[in-house]
Amino acid sequence: MNYSIIAYIIGSILKLEAVFMLLPCITALIYQEQSGFAFLITMVICLIIGFLLTIKKTGNKVFHAKEGFVTVALSWLILSIAGAAPFVISGSIPDPVDALFETVSGFTTTGSSILSDVEALSHCMLFWRSFTHWIGGMGVLVFILCLLPLTGGYHMNLMKAESPGPSVNRLVPKVQSTAKILYTIYLGMTLLQILLLLIGKMPLFDTLCITFGTAGTGGFGIKNSSIAGYSTYIQVIVTIFMILFGINFNVYFLLLTRKFTQAFKHEEVRYYLGIIAFSTIIIALNTKHLFQNIGTAFQQSAFQVGSIITTTGYSTTDFNQWPALSKTILVLLMFIGACAGSTGGGFKVSRLIILCKTARKELTLCLHPNAVKKVKMDGKAIPHEVVRTTNIFLFVYVLVFGLSVLLISIDNFDLTTNFTAVAATFNNIGPGLEMVGPTQNFGLFSHFSKCVLIFDMLAGRLEIFPLLILFKKDTWKKF
Repeated sequence: MNYSIIAYIIGSILKLEAVFMLLPCITALIYQEQSGFAFLITMVICLIIGFLLTIKKTGNKVFHAKEGFVTVALSWLILSIAGAAPFVISGSIPDPVDALFETVSGFTTTGSSILSDVEALSHCMLFWRSFTHWIGGMGVLVFILCLLPLTGGYHMNLMKAESPGPSVNRLVPKVQSTAKILYTIYLGMTLLQILLLLIGKMPLFDTLCITFGTAGTGGFGIKNSSIAGYSTYIQVIVTIFMILFGINFNVYFLLLTRKFTQAFKHEEVRYYLGIIAFSTIIIALNTKHLFQNIGTAFQQSAFQVGSIITTTGYSTTDFNQWPALSKTILVLLMFIGACAGSTGGGFKVSRLIILCKTARKELTLCLHPNAVKKVKMDGKAIPHEVVRTTNIFLFVYVLVFGLSVLLISIDNFDLTTNFTAVAATFNNIGPGLEMVGPTQNFGLFSHFSKCVLIFDMLAGRLEIFPLLILFKKDTWKKF
């Protein structure tokens, strides 16, 4: 285990987090809020620890997969703890467990909240709360890769450990260049949404916070009604960008490099858009009696489908009151999730495709035992290693999910509440159903259950294994 490089990267992340906290400090100055001092105190602490960890340049920059998993897991834990400090110091969320839950929910782009009155927070706290979505959306380690001159190909292990999906590929030969391209696309789409929302006469502060939540597919609202109080134009723009941020960023790179044929043949994206279209139509027809006309039903259905499948979690209506068919579809979409290589969470459409094609292959082999059939995606054979890891991921995913539901059932809430609470946090969605529905919050759970759900949010964002590997004894052996 190369402890020196791990410490160096964690120190760099703490310094970067201190820089990010300048923005809520500026917000506090603009609105003349005293709670901004909490960010200054946290910045000083982060900078001191960060400089102590990076003051000595590491000579050994060898970075294997083990270091990649450990660094990513520890980085997200430390990032979340430091990010929660301003809430505790300012008294906005005085309970450390609640503050950590809110911050982890932000960085993991989950959007689940323990707050019953969001509007009671100061502007700088609301800004930081939403900005954590944007930071965590593409991944803080991916941002670090843009800046740190790690040698060799070892830093690909960082990107693989943090990026969602069954496999991660370079867009260009250099990993550092790949990270820069990803963040350029991410920033460009963010700025475009800000512009379009401003055209819709949305206040600048609201525009920034809502865009951060959309880009990171997080879903923290700055109003108790989430997005319901905004115009139809704004809701439509948010719907479109939620769906766009749920698309594999490789597709945008292909479009930018004018490889249109490859982009439009991307199998995962076609299934992703097809699932959205099909779900929207079914839910719109099922809920049309709840709205003024069929057009409104389609618009509201598209928003909620886009919000749930991309794991954003914004809401424009209380879908907990929708018919059982519509709620069932939304729960299924929670598990499907967005595309691999996007800012969205969930199981990922690509994994679902691989599992379905693997099942079809096995059925064929039952009928024709001597047949030679490969699982393909986008016309290319999927390596056996990817199929194997997908199957293992499904097993561990179900195991962690079931255990989490069992553990939080100690609080003695109903099954729907417990099941959808874990589904919402583990898949980084935000709202669930019943007592954790879109008009409710997660403050009702005990500290123990909140800790379980915090683990689920981190495990869901980091695709389980980087977090689980921390509990393996062999991980911490130096050689």
